[in-house]
Amino acid sequence: MKIPGRSYLVGGAVRDELLGLASGDRDWVVVGATPEAMLQAGFTQVGRDFPVFLHPTTHEEYALARTERKTGQGHLGFECHAGPEVTLEEDLLRRDLTINAIAREPDGTLVDPYGGQNDLAHMQLRHVSAAFSEDPLRILRVARFRARFGFAVAEETTELMQSMVAKDALVELSAERVWQEFAKSLRYPTAIDFIHTLREIGALKPWLVECEQLPADFRFAGSTGLQRYGSLAAALGGERVHSLGKRLIAPGQYLRIADAVTRQGILLSHWQDAKPAELLSGLQQLGVLQKSASGRLLEFVELLLVLVELHAGAQQIGDGRRLRLLINELTAIGASAVADQSLQGPEIGAAITRLRETAVRTAQGKAKKISEENTAGKKEPKKKGAGKKASKAKDKSKDKVKKKGKGKGKGKGKVKKRRDKKNKKKNSKKNDKKNKKTKK
Repeated sequence: MKIPGRSYLVGGAVRDELLGLASGDRDWVVVGATPEAMLQAGFTQVGRDFPVFLHPTTHEEYALARTERKTGQGHLGFECHAGPEVTLEEDLLRRDLTINAIAREPDGTLVDPYGGQNDLAHMQLRHVSAAFSEDPLRILRVARFRARFGFAVAEETTELMQSMVAKDALVELSAERVWQEFAKSLRYPTAIDFIHTLREIGALKPWLVECEQLPADFRFAGSTGLQRYGSLAAALGGERVHSLGKRLIAPGQYLRIADAVTRQGILLSHWQDAKPAELLSGLQQLGVLQKSASGRLLEFVELLLVLVELHAGAQQIGDGRRLRLLINELTAIGASAVADQSLQGPEIGAAITRLRETAVRTAQGKAKKISEENTAGKKEPKKKGAGKKASKAKDKSKDKVKKKGKGKGKGKGKVKKRRDKKNKKKNSKKNDKKNKKTKK
């Protein structure tokens, strides 16, 4: 189908393509078209405040080129103007960072009026224009991009963000928008750079003020956003993270995992030594022993991974695996396991509990035995350089013996020489006497 005007691929799709990364959403800007022309071409309008349209086949977003002017607080406090006279360069000028202000024509030609490719090459996050300061959410976006890409923030951009923080610009944001940026940053292994960026410019207040209490060497544990949020709860304590989650209107699963880390963290990380009844009680409170609670079980496994990383060590990782196997075994112990005992009512529950406690003791015994064997099997490591020192000492000893031997040999030679000289002298005197007698 023919698209009105001229369309350009823009934003994250072009950036990620240049970085060699897989891109998600593909956004397009259309220059030289009107809303009426887009509708006639079969597009569906979805934007109320500015004209954004969905492609009838790909369902990708096509936005008319526009300019923006700040008129009030918040992300809705903008006056937008879209028209066929707005140029691509004017549309790109309103974007936050140079690396997000690159466009690509249908034939593959790149349009980069603000040096985005150069900043990508130098791994820099730099704002496009002073309009950056009109939307305080851009501070959080910079922090998120640093966490994702590991890029440095340009000095002038840091200064601009500091001036925005000094004017309390972040107060304008809504809790939902702050949570979205924070949650996105938790997807990345280097999520801590999100916190570092905000801390460096004094931007943890008012939304993430609890994170000011994090130790300087703190690193998020886990491999998913939910796990990393759980590790934050373990580091800061449940009360603080509960307040943080409530303020940001975090989804229920994040609030639950933070509470679970706080309540059950110590018990689960030391499950080998827990009393069977206490361990079973803790697992039941988490709801992971119910066969129907597959979602809760997944949540628990994520929680467990957080705890394993927080209480680091190879043995702990083995413990985590064994605990998961135990949970599967406990879940399988139900009414069918005691069906042949002709029990009724509360007796069935009591019998199931006894079987589960026996399973816990057996698993704990095996885990402890493995732990003891691992400890016993570890040899004390040799001191660095000990073998070399011993070898050098042996060589020195040999050298001494050799020198000693050489010395003895030399001494014997000198004695023999003196003896030979003395005998020669003695023989010489005898010969002289014989000669004198002969003359007489």
